[in-house]
Amino acid sequence: MWLTGFQHRLLRPELMDQPTLDESRHVQALHGLRRINYLSGCVGTLWPTIREAARDVSQATSGRPLRVLDVATGGGDVPIGLWHGARRAGFNIEIEGCDCSPVAVKHAQRQARAQFAPVRFFQADILCGPIAETYDVVMCSLFLHHLAEDEAVQVLRTMAQAARHQVLVSDLRRSRLGWWLAWVGTRMVTMSPVVHFDGPVSVAAAFTCAELSNLADRAGLQGGRVDCRWPSRMFFTWRKPT
Repeated sequence: MWLTGFQHRLLRPELMDQPTLDESRHVQALHGLRRINYLSGCVGTLWPTIREAARDVSQATSGRPLRVLDVATGGGDVPIGLWHGARRAGFNIEIEGCDCSPVAVKHAQRQARAQFAPVRFFQADILCGPIAETYDVVMCSLFLHHLAEDEAVQVLRTMAQAARHQVLVSDLRRSRLGWWLAWVGTRMVTMSPVVHFDGPVSVAAAFTCAELSNLADRAGLQGGRVDCRWPSRMFFTWRKPT
């Protein structure tokens, strides 16, 4: 990566994506990612948009709860965090998470039960077909950088088809600073060797804001907005035309 710079993606297999990864190492990595998501304000990035959508749906439907799906949810800390935020703010939301990994889904279910959060988690691979139900908001966090460009376009298109109102994407942004932050930060917050390896690899595989905007256009999500966020993150929002 240092020889070629960060102008182009370097997509490499991540340890977390390997089906042969030992369950205990997988769970340890999920705990590490939870801490990283907390420190980087992942829930805080998504919450203002979720709160606005919950208010709009409630006003338009006489109090119907906002339905949200988190695609590739991993350990489930993001949807659980959003549910807690909605409860504190007095908003009624129904939030679910799906992941292709049975280990991740089982772990997320345990976390939800431990926190008395009625968040439903289920196993599903968004690359293998359409989402079975429709939701007001379909979102994903730290997922697109795992994918080849054509796969990312497919995922965005599938998310848009299942979303009645909005698609949200929170992800890493490729940069030299982001790589160093990932290398140092993962070693400061977790002892998981999986996270130590996957963190910098993820940044090298991440898209830039301009690349994500182009992928969204290719997927038919024209008019979406990409905002660069610190630290080396980006946030994409797209509202379905009415």
